[in-house]
Amino acid sequence: MESVSLSVIIPTLNAARSLPATLAALGEAGDIVVADGGSTDDTLEVAIALGARTVGAAAGRGLQLIAGEAIAHGPWLLFLHADTILEAGWRDEVGGFMSDPANSTRAATFRFALDDESREARRLEALVAWRVTMLGLPYGDQGLLIHREFYQSLGGFRPWPLMEDVDFIRRIGHHRVTVFRSAARTSAERWRQDGWKRRSLRNITCLTLYFVGVPPRLIARLYG
Repeated sequence: MESVSLSVIIPTLNAARSLPATLAALGEAGDIVVADGGSTDDTLEVAIALGARTVGAAAGRGLQLIAGEAIAHGPWLLFLHADTILEAGWRDEVGGFMSDPANSTRAATFRFALDDESREARRLEALVAWRVTMLGLPYGDQGLLIHREFYQSLGGFRPWPLMEDVDFIRRIGHHRVTVFRSAARTSAERWRQDGWKRRSLRNITCLTLYFVGVPPRLIARLYG
C-alpha cells in the first residue's frame, strides 16, 4: 500500500482519550487529517503530537468530514471515527482494494466490532451484521474507504449533524459496497453508559425518523 495514496479523515470533538489508540492503529498510514469541531480538551495537541494534520470546522460530523476532505492529499479517502480502532489486517485489505481499478467506483467498509466482552456486545454485533447484509446500511463507525473522484461525483457528505453516513451510503448503493473481513473495533462506552437496550432503541428510532423525512437537525437532538 503506497502511503501517499491514502488520506484518513477523522472528525473529533473532545476525543483526547480515544484518539491516541485510533492513530496508533493507523501507524504509517499516509496523510492523516483530524477535523475538529471545537474541542475544549487536548484533542488538537494530541493529534499534532502524533503526526496528524488538523483543520477546524463547526461541530457536526457532516461539516467536519467535508472540511477534512477539502484538505486531504490522497486520491483515496478513509473516513474513520475517533473512537474506532482498525484491527490487524486492515492494511492488506485496503491496499488490495485500492490497487484494483474496478474499485474506483466502489466503496468499502469494515466489519463492526465493539471493545466489550459482554453478551450484549456480541448480540449487537450480530444485529449490525444483519443490517449491513440485508439492508445495505453500514454506519460511519465501520469506516468508509472511497476514491476521491467517486466521492465527489456523488456529491460528498451533506453538512448534517447526524445521519450523514446513512445518507451517503444510500447514494453509493448497496451493490457497490465491499465489507472487509478485518474489523473496525469501536468503543462501547455509549452503550455502557446509556444501557444496551436504551441506546440501541434510540439508534433505531433515529434511523426510522430519518426514513420518514424528519430533518437531521431534529434527529440530532434526540440522539444527544
